[in-house]
Amino acid sequence: MAKPRYSRLPARKSSSSTMFLTMLIMFTFLILILLALGILSIPSSNSGNSPKPNDLSSIVHNVVDRSDDDEGRGEHWVEVISWEPRAFIYHNFLSKEECEYLIDLAKPHMVKSTVVDSETGKSKDSRVRTSSGTFLARGRDKIIRNIERRIADFTFIPVEHGEGLQILHYEAGQKYEPHYDYFMDEFNTKNGGQRIATVLMYLSDVEERGRDSVSCGKGEH
Repeated sequence: MAKPRYSRLPARKSSSSTMFLTMLIMFTFLILILLALGILSIPSSNSGNSPKPNDLSSIVHNVVDRSDDDEGRGEHWVEVISWEPRAFIYHNFLSKEECEYLIDLAKPHMVKSTVVDSETGKSKDSRVRTSSGTFLARGRDKIIRNIERRIADFTFIPVEHGEGLQILHYEAGQKYEPHYDYFMDEFNTKNGGQRIATVLMYLSDVEERGRDSVSCGKGEH
């Protein structure tokens, strides 16, 4: 008695469907990975109206994580002003107590501000800078060290690559004309390295007249 023969075509069809489904899943998974890594992006309907990197109307509000020593500083958030050149505003970087401490510490030692002579590398008086100021030694005390550590964390530049804090005071009408905040002489670059970043911290908040501030240069030592 002859045994019936069964066709294997349905099995082949099932195998092809399984392979197609597997390839589809792998392709979908690959697309998700590319999207997550930022290599691939989904076109936006308003891409033609996207802001340029230097467009000041596009301000990013990033809330920075708090730590245990952040009491009294308020909400921390960063404004991205420009990516090229790179410029940010870190709100509530200093607490009110820290601002008052720096002002009281510097007040008895304030003198006429000077500028760097590009030929000799030494300080000289100049009409382009009419403020008063003083320098605080790096690592002077615990409060200063905490501020310097915070600056290092924000700039990703080690504390030992930074200059000491410079406290500045501007009366009504005083100024510092636009200038480059890097050295153009060999004396200062050999002494401490070239400046690659500057952090300005405002100690007083006024709409007009003078202002107190802290300047800290960060360089490659």
